[in-house]
Amino acid sequence: MTDRTEADGTRSISADDRTLALLSAGDLAGLRIDFADVVDTVEDAYRTLAAGRSDNPRKLTVKPADGHSVAYAMLGRDGSRDVVAVKTSYKHGLDRGRDEQHYYTTLTLYDDTTGLPVAMMDCGRVGALRTPAVSALLARECAPPGARSALVIGTGTQGRLAFPFLLTTLPGLERLMLSGTHPEGIAAVRNELRAHAPGREVEIVTDLRAAAGDADVLVATAGGHTPAAVEADWLKPGALSVLVGHGLAPSTLHRADRVVATSEAQMRITGTDMADEAGRLPAVDAEFPAVLAGTATGRAAGERVFAYNSGLVVTDIALGHRFARLALGRGLGTRVALWA
Repeated sequence: MTDRTEADGTRSISADDRTLALLSAGDLAGLRIDFADVVDTVEDAYRTLAAGRSDNPRKLTVKPADGHSVAYAMLGRDGSRDVVAVKTSYKHGLDRGRDEQHYYTTLTLYDDTTGLPVAMMDCGRVGALRTPAVSALLARECAPPGARSALVIGTGTQGRLAFPFLLTTLPGLERLMLSGTHPEGIAAVRNELRAHAPGREVEIVTDLRAAAGDADVLVATAGGHTPAAVEADWLKPGALSVLVGHGLAPSTLHRADRVVATSEAQMRITGTDMADEAGRLPAVDAEFPAVLAGTATGRAAGERVFAYNSGLVVTDIALGHRFARLALGRGLGTRVALWA
């Protein structure tokens, strides 16, 4: 088996091994990757998609009538890395509190040059990093010029990572506001920020309306049971609102001057909670891959922009492949002769 050494010092994924490498959450947890690297990897995936070199079909969804669980299946091809992959996502307990929910997600990668399997991996860390990287890219492209203040709603995984990623793409941010109700989550947000940006502090806000009115950038990452619901008329002119989870009222979408989505098709599948009284969602003015490619506009002067951040599997593939290279280059994982 021959390995090639990459520019970053890691070995590339073997091109002649017919076993499947299983990479657990534990295998991936210790791998170090900086936020700028994640942002660059995700941006490259978007640009490759915009250039027509990658494929990102619409995700498949199944959800029982009572809504207690939801499952997704996503297939894609990364034309920059010549990798085909399938991602699965299953969440159970949506009718319960956060501590009672179960979430499982996997990513299986295949080398489309050799036709051989690369790895099956836990996709939790990949998704946890990819999503705030996308929010940070949206902020870089769609926030008002000279943005100085950011408000994050929610203190889960996405809330914890939001500020470090925002500071990666918008280093000029001065005021960092957080709206959250879980003490452990608030502490985690503070600790993550201090680890990334020593000396920077988070301002905990209790008047959500006033904080929203002061923010140039809002990132809503809260869970489905949150009481937070920022309304359109709370926002300052030119503000950018990014919806990742919950925390924004439908008015922020319907009364936005410009709507940007990572994928309009996916917004119409997963964004139904933002529909108006008639069950309608507004048209999207621009899809984000085209904004990054310069073929669509992310904002005009003074516009309030609403951005819908739903995951595209091509970004999971790109970042998953990056992690797989790092892990396999260090001899991590368990080899399984699945097709023997």
